[in-house]
Amino acid sequence: MERSEIKQEYKWNLSDIYENYSAWEKDFEKVSELKKELAGFKGQFGNEGKLLEFFQKQEEMDKISYKLYRYPQLARDLNSSDKEAVEHLQKVQFLFAEISTELSWVNSELVENRENIEKWIEKKEFDDYRFGLKNLFRLQKHILEEKESKLLSYYSSFFSAPRSIYSEVTVTDVEWPQVTLSSGEKVDVTPANYSKILSTNRNQEDRKLMFQTFYTIYEKKKNTIAAIYNSILQKGIASKKAYNYDSFLLSHLESDNIPEEIYLNLVNTAKNNTKPLQRYLKLRKKILGLEKYYNFDGSINLIEFDKEYEYDDAKEIVLNSVAPLGKDYVEKMKKAISEGWLDVFEAKGKRTGAYSAGVYGVHPYMLLNYNKTLDSVFTLAHELGHTLHTLYSDENQPFSMADYTIFVAEVASTFNERLLLDYMLENTNDPKERIALLEQEIGNIVGTFYFQALLADYEYQAHKLAEDGEPITAEVLSKIMEDLFDKYYGNIIEKDDLIYIFWARVPHFFNSPFYVYQYATCFASSAILYEKMINSSDESERKQTLDKYIQLLSSGGNDFPMEQLKKAGVDLSKIETIEAVAKQFDLLLDKLEVEIEKL
Repeated sequence: MERSEIKQEYKWNLSDIYENYSAWEKDFEKVSELKKELAGFKGQFGNEGKLLEFFQKQEEMDKISYKLYRYPQLARDLNSSDKEAVEHLQKVQFLFAEISTELSWVNSELVENRENIEKWIEKKEFDDYRFGLKNLFRLQKHILEEKESKLLSYYSSFFSAPRSIYSEVTVTDVEWPQVTLSSGEKVDVTPANYSKILSTNRNQEDRKLMFQTFYTIYEKKKNTIAAIYNSILQKGIASKKAYNYDSFLLSHLESDNIPEEIYLNLVNTAKNNTKPLQRYLKLRKKILGLEKYYNFDGSINLIEFDKEYEYDDAKEIVLNSVAPLGKDYVEKMKKAISEGWLDVFEAKGKRTGAYSAGVYGVHPYMLLNYNKTLDSVFTLAHELGHTLHTLYSDENQPFSMADYTIFVAEVASTFNERLLLDYMLENTNDPKERIALLEQEIGNIVGTFYFQALLADYEYQAHKLAEDGEPITAEVLSKIMEDLFDKYYGNIIEKDDLIYIFWARVPHFFNSPFYVYQYATCFASSAILYEKMINSSDESERKQTLDKYIQLLSSGGNDFPMEQLKKAGVDLSKIETIEAVAKQFDLLLDKLEVEIEKL
């Protein structure tokens, strides 16, 4: 649709951030002035009062900066051709680069005054800044000297260029082709339509046509996208060396105090426990009656179930499903699904996918491309999980500790999906819908645990090649993907060279390196919390787990994520935590087979 065709109630209200760019410009000038004021504190961190004043002014600047960035960024995501949004986004990114340069001395001066500062931060006035400073001192060996830090800051705008180029190449400059399905229907091969056809169209040839047309877009641009990705890899290796990390993996994990073993245990444990995954694929091939099973057959339901869920109905279903989390959680969700917080439907020029983006002091904004499928209902629940996490965090933490890490972020989203599954199973007598719902949860394990672990393995291998000075080409990257597909799926799925270009269409690889593994660790964490909160026969344990879970959502970034999860009752250092997902997968397959036998 054109954006003008969509009712206002299903669109973002960005005026909650700024009424217009004139108001935006006033805050832009304010941040520019605060930047100058902060630069004037250089050499004064030996004075306790001046240090505290610096932090307070910096926090004021950062709060406004959050809004300055989000306003054009969200507008651009609604319409990638919005020149005004693109220009203002570039303007604020340039300002951030200036701030980075002019304040490049801050960390090194904090370290120089560490002995005094460690005493001062025990005082109440420094409560909001204590954890951040202790973490800074923990990472002292990775803090550059002022001249080094300033030199690197000059390149900050350049370092963000590959992400922007990738977005232009894969979104803005794409003219989505049109295909004619076996029914005679003409369909634009947009990401949302691609997803819908693969998950609802029973004709394998139609799915094949959509797949080949969609992936050919990336195939034609594979060398350009590989060059963009190589620049990101090289930047990562350069940063590892510049900031004195022993490995590229540590350079991404150590800021959150995540041991390398957590990452490596995940990718190795998942790769060594693929029997339930391959069992499921064999079951799918048999029930679907397919002579050959391809990757584009992986989303279609085992039985014909093309029920559509209107968005307004989906909102109520998701709201009802979170009742086990208590009245306060339900009331917050009612606020979250109110007008202006969600941008619901796909439109020309709109960014693909879904996300929840917080704006401290305003409210989160959720982007969807809702297409009425069961999967899109679960996506709504998923993103609302993030939004409620943000609301709890913002209400209970000061700005300096409100931003939670990615490592815990996906716990809330996957937990909501499990509650939704329970609710929908309880409220349907349709055997086909019950099978579809079981498939949905199985699909979560496949997509959120196994496939994200596969992608995490890919990322590790690609970075290792770059670190070793090996060539990075489209063929090399596709070969990594091919080998991983062979390991995970065995010989059940037919080989198809087009699918190995998958690396080119994963925005996380380009925007947030070493992000995807956290989907898998969070899935394992939420599964454990779910068992304790919902399935435990001990009422006291259920209540305690709920209390700890709300405390987890409310804790923002006030501790290291591994410690936050331990407080909630999850220990990811235990390999059994990861293996438990494979066991849960087998149990769900048992239930699925029983339901299918009833048909």
